[in-house]
Amino acid sequence: MKRYSRRTFLTGLGVTLSSQIWATRGAYAAQDATIRIGYQQYGTLVVLKHSGLLERALAPGGMRVQWSEFIAGPQLLQALAADAIDIGETGNAPPVMAQAAWPDGLTYIGCSAPAPHGEGMLVPANSPIQTPADLKGRRIALNRGSNVHYLLLALLQRTGVAWTDIHPVYLPPAASRAAFETGRVDAWAIWDPYLSAALVDTQSRLLVDAQGITTNRQFLIASRPFADRNPGNFLTLLAQARQDCVQWAADHVDTLTTSIAASTGLSRPVITRALAQLALQPAPLDQAVVTEQQDIAATLFHAHLIQTVPDVRAIVRGA
Repeated sequence: MKRYSRRTFLTGLGVTLSSQIWATRGAYAAQDATIRIGYQQYGTLVVLKHSGLLERALAPGGMRVQWSEFIAGPQLLQALAADAIDIGETGNAPPVMAQAAWPDGLTYIGCSAPAPHGEGMLVPANSPIQTPADLKGRRIALNRGSNVHYLLLALLQRTGVAWTDIHPVYLPPAASRAAFETGRVDAWAIWDPYLSAALVDTQSRLLVDAQGITTNRQFLIASRPFADRNPGNFLTLLAQARQDCVQWAADHVDTLTTSIAASTGLSRPVITRALAQLALQPAPLDQAVVTEQQDIAATLFHAHLIQTVPDVRAIVRGA
């Protein structure tokens, strides 16, 4: 069975790389003074960024953090593959797809507890769609390769609707919302904070969230060379900062809400709702989590989204 290379993975995502990017992978010494972290508007890392806890933990070792925001997990992982960042956080499907394309380049270094209410399927408030079975024949907006891609696959499987019976419309979140609000699509599979923004700001209805379908965990993914080097015992410092961030967030809810609202341009009610759905508590990368990801890999393979089923355990650090 065909196995994609990292370059094929990147090309498939629409990325063109110069030879200079590939030539710089050996220049680690200067890189390791700055830890390059990719984050999204949803997840544990955006909270950690606003807390400042990681910067304080790294300062005694002379290291600093460079934060880069990404619109979604697939785009974040393409940056990881291009050596533009060292670690990042994504939902459950993107690392499986990336591993299938680039089997030796990534490693799981952490995950969160389940957050099934942080993603879901939206329909207009007055839509005749009342159950997932009613999605048959409908146009559904989603971000290709993201956690909601798997959510939609799993939802249709449980409902008995074939993928060929719907009309997927692949759009990034902002374009998806525009298509949803103007009626060009019938439903929208989306995650927080975009999910909360639509529920708070538009005439939309939550058809179903991920409860009972998938856990919607967030995963910390590192490039394997970076994880192997682990400069300054970074992975231990990161794990402690993430744990400390749980209490910090509980103690600074108002500050955190205000800060994220200002940085995203979203309203406080939207951020308040999104944070309430977020599972900030780290979870162990145990066999149950590996099995979840392996099941996702099988689903993506049977849907012809990947051309081989990767061995998830092989890239779980410490497994």
